[in-house]
Amino acid sequence: MITNYFEFYNLPETFRPDEATLKRQYYALSREYHPDFHATAAPEHQQEILNLATLNTNAFRTLSDPDQRMAYILSTHGLLEEGKQELPNDFLMEVMDLNEQLMELEFEPDPETVARVENEVDDLSETLDAGIEPVLAGYEGLPQDVRPQALQQVRTYYLKRRYLLRIRETLAKFATRS
Repeated sequence: MITNYFEFYNLPETFRPDEATLKRQYYALSREYHPDFHATAAPEHQQEILNLATLNTNAFRTLSDPDQRMAYILSTHGLLEEGKQELPNDFLMEVMDLNEQLMELEFEPDPETVARVENEVDDLSETLDAGIEPVLAGYEGLPQDVRPQALQQVRTYYLKRRYLLRIRETLAKFATRS
């Protein structure tokens, strides 16, 4: 059974799939693999259809969400393995500074500090997004021998975004306290 979601939908591996094509494939396969249409089939065939219907649902959920799609692509290339999450030191220093500011907020809440940290996180996010956009948009057209470097860039971006997401979640906790 095909477990590669892009192959399942006959789509090229891309960070920017055509949304209409993705939906069209999902709905077509939803009809084809709907268990009700196979109710009189042999139990083995019914199980196969149920597995394909589940695969279809999982594939659509994953590929239709940009974050899940990115994690999926990176995972299929073995780039999200635990313990191999190195990031550039300059970024880690910035994050450490933001985390120190968050720890200070824990003891001494200050709306101005919250706003400043939010702005710093927004600026970092915008810079990250702008820097990776050409890679994401052009990935599908890259030659196979160049894709590993692009995937490394996407991996670094993905991991940085996860750090910033955790900071945003912490900031949201402070916002609910005020």
